[in-house]
Amino acid sequence: MTDFTRRHALGLAAGSTGLLVLPRFAIGQADNRPSITIAVQKIANSNTLEPLREQSNVGTRTFYSYAETLIDTDWAGDLSLRPGLASGWRRIDDRTVELTLREGVRFHNGETMTAEDVAFSFGEERMWGGAAQAGSAGLFGSVTGGAAGKQPPAEVVAIAKRTYPAFERIEIVNARTVRFVNKTPDVTLEGRISRNVGIIVSRKAFSEAASWLDWARKPIGTGPYRIGEFKPDQSLTLLAHDDYWGGRPPLKSIRFVEVPETSSRINGLRSGEYDFACDIPPDQIGEIERDPRHEVLGGLIANHRLTVFDKTHPQLENPLIRRAMTHAIDRQTIVDALWGGRTRVPKGLQWEFYGDMFIADWAVPAYDQKLARELVKQSGYKGDPIPYRLLNNYYTGQVATAQVLVESWREIGINVAIETKENFPQVLAKGPTRAVRDWSNSASFNDPVSSITAQHGPTGQQWQIGEWRNEEMGKLSEVLETSTDPAQRRTAFRRILEICEREDPAYTVLHQTANFTAKRKAIQWKAAQSFVMDFRASNWGGIRS
Repeated sequence: MTDFTRRHALGLAAGSTGLLVLPRFAIGQADNRPSITIAVQKIANSNTLEPLREQSNVGTRTFYSYAETLIDTDWAGDLSLRPGLASGWRRIDDRTVELTLREGVRFHNGETMTAEDVAFSFGEERMWGGAAQAGSAGLFGSVTGGAAGKQPPAEVVAIAKRTYPAFERIEIVNARTVRFVNKTPDVTLEGRISRNVGIIVSRKAFSEAASWLDWARKPIGTGPYRIGEFKPDQSLTLLAHDDYWGGRPPLKSIRFVEVPETSSRINGLRSGEYDFACDIPPDQIGEIERDPRHEVLGGLIANHRLTVFDKTHPQLENPLIRRAMTHAIDRQTIVDALWGGRTRVPKGLQWEFYGDMFIADWAVPAYDQKLARELVKQSGYKGDPIPYRLLNNYYTGQVATAQVLVESWREIGINVAIETKENFPQVLAKGPTRAVRDWSNSASFNDPVSSITAQHGPTGQQWQIGEWRNEEMGKLSEVLETSTDPAQRRTAFRRILEICEREDPAYTVLHQTANFTAKRKAIQWKAAQSFVMDFRASNWGGIRS
């Protein structure tokens, strides 16, 4: 560029005021914010980034950076609800919550968030569509339907139904006020609104996407980072969204890299290739922290590891066999031997942050081999093999835990055979070998409907895929979801626990999940009580020199 051209360009930028106006690209060139790389076991089970589709532990880790809900959760604090894209909310009646929208929120495409975008985010095109009758979709099935057009896949509708089982509409009151209206009374509406299924997306961006799948691989949200590049099964790169309503993001970019092997994640951290390494097994923590440059953060999160039963399998149809399997497990030994005492055996499928709905005198089935053998004898079981579908350490310590379980069941006379699968669609596929599988269950807000009915009730995954159902439990789920009487709801919840964990086991809880992340010690960052990773300015203290 000649000197004249430079002066001419500067003159055009200055305009009639004589002030120099730097274009946005020039600002970007001067960006000296750090970029980080995070090694993860997996980025997304469905190979999409739309939280309405990618309901998984691994998807929870990334979504919080690019997508937001009207009501947020204090994942680093007491797990209470707090303002998100809604600056406040109030109850109108037992079916309606009114929300005040935050001003000045911009999507990643530069559009300003409106009440119409909020209504669209909960509407037919994104969430319900014409596939609303799909009742047998699995959680991690391949993305079908919607690939050729904008019709949401059946799996999406199934997830929407279990999250908002009585959703009626979003009502626009004015430009900054909307109402979430339910068909039935529901004391948990605020919690449901906080679910990441309900992220607010750009109506315009959705309409411009070529297909539902194209949209789902690059959704346009409001988070502090936008999706730069997504390579399924390889990497996800997020870039700073400098128009973020919460202030300029502290990082220039975040790159998540898929590194399935634990040893490779740890070695990459040691070599400086990665700044963070996720899903660290407890037995590796001490070795990592011997290096003064690194530390491991994390601990208990609002998630439990389960073993799940398909009661339609011939060997599991009799509840006595399932009951025997629950009593054969020495959970405390699993916690001590495989987790180094860093987690615990919880009081069934519930969490203390349920508050008054927590059943404090409940417990998982006692470890009792004598009782377990007696139940096997009563069942008439003849020793036929019971298949156990297993992934290769998708969950931390999964294979080692499965080996302990199989040996425990062998000791009481039950023959369980492990079948290793490559992905969740193979694990969930209905067939003669679907009998026992691994799962985890999270509570995304402080009520049992966030967990036990959402996953095991009539709209939950087990019913939807034809794995387990119990009519009494179904009726009690309706009570839990629609009653406004605290005592009635608590009674219903206790009875649901009795059915699901004692009389007709749908699952058995093994232990609470603990999530550990290794990082460079120089990075000032805090782990959450969730798989969520938060890289907002409020959770980033910089990098010490």
